[in-house]
Amino acid sequence: MHIIHTVSDMRAFCAQSRSGMAAPSIGLVPTMGALHDGHASLVRAARADNDIVVASVFVNPLQFTDLGDCDDYRNYPRDLDADAEFLRGLGVDAVFSPSVEEMYPGFNTAPDRHPQIWVRTGRMGEILEGASRPGHFDGVATVVTKLFQIIQPDRAYFGRKDAQQLAIIQALVRDLDMPVAIHGLPIVRGDDGVAESSRNLRLSVDERRHATALSQTLFGLRDGKFASADEAAEHLASCEGVELDYLRIVDPADLRDVPAGTRQALALTAAWVGPVRLIDNLALEAHE
Repeated sequence: MHIIHTVSDMRAFCAQSRSGMAAPSIGLVPTMGALHDGHASLVRAARADNDIVVASVFVNPLQFTDLGDCDDYRNYPRDLDADAEFLRGLGVDAVFSPSVEEMYPGFNTAPDRHPQIWVRTGRMGEILEGASRPGHFDGVATVVTKLFQIIQPDRAYFGRKDAQQLAIIQALVRDLDMPVAIHGLPIVRGDDGVAESSRNLRLSVDERRHATALSQTLFGLRDGKFASADEAAEHLASCEGVELDYLRIVDPADLRDVPAGTRQALALTAAWVGPVRLIDNLALEAHE
């Protein structure tokens, strides 16, 4: 397995890989590291579908508050050696782990500290998570666009836990005519129902127990325990250790709120549990 740190070397690896076989396919699994079983499911899908699998490990400052000048960015778990071993065991061909300076030249030295050109995500990036984290999805769309430009994958794999991110990336590829097939993989949950997330590493034992309220509420909404999203939100907000941000029911394609009785809707929630912001979602066949 190759561990690659520069854009030029990553491009060279992809070019060489493509020249060595007839019509080879490259699958990309973009990550920010701190890998878990959810990431493993993405890599396994990529491995099954493609001749070459590349995983990126890059904690992208553009998608954090104040361009990474915040505790959330500074405290985000980083362990490239452990991530590399994890990916090697899954049969990944190359890991792309650039520095911030490599991805955004001048980021740490230029007065503005950020790229001059961004990918703006408009309404889809300003609601839900975007309302609480302004600019977050512009940062996501910008780094994903750069990764697609550098690696030029045939397919890219994302988890459905980040449902808003997935919808935005699907729109990005569609609207900008990028020749990349986007694959969304199901949420992987722990035995307690908590959606796998790199941020879970920062939860204490008690906070992990409190975090189960998110998935329990979503499953309760799906199963008819709550008459509406508002009732489910009221319940979740009352749970011990949970500071609710939102619980909404939306169309999974465009993230617009949907009327009662809509099929194939998606329930989305976000909440703080201790110092950690968690998100979760669940597909609904119908809701009241």
